[in-house]
Amino acid sequence: MDRNMVTQKILDAKCRLKLTWADIAHALGRSEVWTTAACLGQATCSDDEVIRLAGILDIPPEDLRAMTIVPHRGNVPTIPQDPTIYRFYEILLVYGDTIKELIHEKFGDGIMSAIDFTMDIDRKPDPAGDRVVLTMNGKFLPYKKW
Repeated sequence: MDRNMVTQKILDAKCRLKLTWADIAHALGRSEVWTTAACLGQATCSDDEVIRLAGILDIPPEDLRAMTIVPHRGNVPTIPQDPTIYRFYEILLVYGDTIKELIHEKFGDGIMSAIDFTMDIDRKPDPAGDRVVLTMNGKFLPYKKW
């Protein structure tokens, strides 16, 4: 079963069981962001995680085996069309150079890791409209000279 089929099976089970990503993550013992990314095909699960996830979602473990294979991450061949995803694309178009410049000024010549990385997404009530609080926390990796 390919990753897209696995993701659809997971989404169907999530809906059928009326679970949230937080419910699934808590039962799996992982973060909400990592769990969601894994279920959407963007992270690799161990055999144990597949077995536990299968139990949580009432899906045969063999139907989730593709989750143990390293995925092709970030496979976006065109400009994203979904409005939520496009806004992040827009943020990078508008602020990407600023983010890069400030990282280099504060840390030196290097990048923020997306491997040694965590992210939290929270809701902050605001009288003018609730706010999305996105916190990305990545290790700084300096470019090597040789």
